[in-house]
Amino acid sequence: MNFDLRQSQWLKALLAAGALFAGVVACPVQAALGEPVASVETDRLQVGGTVRLLASAAYTVHELQAPSGTVVREYVSPAGIVFGVAWQGPSMPDLRQVLGTYFDRYVQAASKRNARGPVAIEQPGLIVQSGGHMRAFVGRAYIPEALPAGVTPDTIR
Repeated sequence: MNFDLRQSQWLKALLAAGALFAGVVACPVQAALGEPVASVETDRLQVGGTVRLLASAAYTVHELQAPSGTVVREYVSPAGIVFGVAWQGPSMPDLRQVLGTYFDRYVQAASKRNARGPVAIEQPGLIVQSGGHMRAFVGRAYIPEALPAGVTPDTIR
């Protein structure tokens, strides 16, 4: 009976560890567009990715690299808000996480497209450009009104 109990406990521990690992692998590496910078570090810790900071006078870039190789750059204003995100790598980031509250607007606009290929959505308050192919995805999204003074859309790449 003790052997069965130990097997049962071992199996439960193994399943819990597997669930934890699956949750970590599925976690996003990026903060959401329009949200505070504090979520960047939380996301980095969840996935075990690395972060590199690149600072300028007008903004800071938090560059996160996921274990998959995908790099997400988060452009943060001096007020601490993510005003733009860009991605590049072998897999697409979770756009629901990347776009945050803007995701539904993106989906609605993207669903009206009749074309295949790169996505280009330009709406008041949201610009999204995305393209690529298997193992080579690129894209960016930004809030035009949130760009700090002196920062152009070409900066977000």
